[in-house]
Amino acid sequence: MSASELACTYACLILHDDGIPITTDKIALLVKAANVPIESYWPSLFAKLLEKRNLDDLIMNVGSGGGGGAVAVAAPAGGAGAAAAAPPPEEKKEEPKEESDEDMGFSLFD
Repeated sequence: MSASELACTYACLILHDDGIPITTDKIALLVKAANVPIESYWPSLFAKLLEKRNLDDLIMNVGSGGGGGAVAVAAPAGGAGAAAAAPPPEEKKEEPKEESDEDMGFSLFD
């Protein structure tokens, strides 16, 4: 991510946090106040993006990945489709216990 993109991202987050409408002029004003040189097209790109998208939704879906295609699963005949469509339960992985000093046969103050 370039410095221009990052500056515009932070400007949008600041405006959103303060409840100020995100516009091209306000993004450019914040970036200029921070003395960050940017190309003139970045503020308008960010403003146009956020006109159509809700910033709260973007923030909440940061780690969700994106654009993966849907997978179609054929339901077996006989009406057992609902049971077959349920995901299998996740197995719990047991974490190995760390050894303590008592197990090693010596201590720090021997």
